[in-house]
Amino acid sequence: MARLTRKELKSDKFAIEVQHSVEYVSEHRRQMTRYGIAAAVVAIAAAGWYGYSHYQHTIREQKLSEALRIQNSTVEQASGNPWILTFGTQQEKDKALHNALTQLVTQYHGTEEGTVAQYLLGTSAANNGKLGEAEQRLRDDMDNGTGPYTSLAKVALARVLAAEGKQSEGEALLRSLIEKPTAFVSKDEASIDLAEMIKSTNPDEARKLLGPLRVSRTAISKIAITRMSEITAK
Repeated sequence: MARLTRKELKSDKFAIEVQHSVEYVSEHRRQMTRYGIAAAVVAIAAAGWYGYSHYQHTIREQKLSEALRIQNSTVEQASGNPWILTFGTQQEKDKALHNALTQLVTQYHGTEEGTVAQYLLGTSAANNGKLGEAEQRLRDDMDNGTGPYTSLAKVALARVLAAEGKQSEGEALLRSLIEKPTAFVSKDEASIDLAEMIKSTNPDEARKLLGPLRVSRTAISKIAITRMSEITAK
């Protein structure tokens, strides 16, 4: 808004506008008060929602921690130590973990904790040869999940698709990660995965992807050198 001069402040037009504003406030004071109360109610409701949301987030974190504790447990005779979780058999452990993760996905689908749980269920299904279930879970995680964990689901899904004979679709997912890497999947990691996937069908491109990665003197470079030697040996 333009700055007003002293002359404009003394003009009749300005005086009329000020008077109009005073009259407007006077006539609508009750309405403005009601709006003020409404705004206060909204602010209180927002604060309540924030508290509830934070509480729910804490619950989700606790349940995910419990599931991860099961995943990291051992299969052995009970030690008697309450801080060490053990299961008598691998089947008991697998069942407990599956139930805990399924509960998280069912109750908190789309949250970060639900996303992690769905990812773990998807990769577990893949490791057990249940590729159809793995594809369904990982695709849902990629499309409906939250946070950087969805990129992990994308990598796992690419591998599942390749195993199912849908390599072109798997390649497309990895190429999208090379173009737009995430905090959990770097461009170099996606490049190595893609090179591994196409080493038989397109060895020249695989070498092109791995070549620049061999000189970084990191864990990535060691993997790239190993993958390159595998392609050369063939």
